Amino acid sequence: MADGYLEKHQADYEARKEAYLRKKRHLPYSRPKPQRPDDEAL
Repeated sequence: MADGYLEKHQADYEARKEAYLRKKRHLPYSRPKPQRPDDEAL
């Protein structure tokens, strides 16, 4: 009984971990935009 319990919890943990890593990898990377000078003629 204990082996089935531990295996189920390990499988659930692996599934949650994989979902977290998949979501983390697909987040857009936000880069700071360069600031433009007030007068673009410069």
